[in-house]
Amino acid sequence: MIVVTEQAALQIQDMIKQADEGEQFVRLAVKGGGCSGLSYGLGFEPEASENDEILTFHGVKFIIDKQDAPVLQGVKIDYKQSMLGGGFTIDNPNAIATCGCGSSFRTATNQGTPEQC
Repeated sequence: MIVVTEQAALQIQDMIKQADEGEQFVRLAVKGGGCSGLSYGLGFEPEASENDEILTFHGVKFIIDKQDAPVLQGVKIDYKQSMLGGGFTIDNPNAIATCGCGSSFRTATNQGTPEQC
């Protein structure tokens, strides 16, 4: 369904350790908004719900709402480090358009709810 690189998983493991809240899930979500209509959500949650799929990558447990799964099919999450710092990247093969700042997208089947940037 999705791919999480080892570098991204290691960064997430470090973040979980720093949060010191015990075992956490990482929720990958899609919500309406942004210039192109859809945007990603990535954050920690203490537990999964019955409507979630649970996927494990390099020891990190991700949860994805089954409703978001079609839009996230084939997504690759990576972590890139540069001289200016680091950050997560999300490459979505389903995205047919993205905004100029790269924080929102739309797919052929889901245009979301675009907002002013």
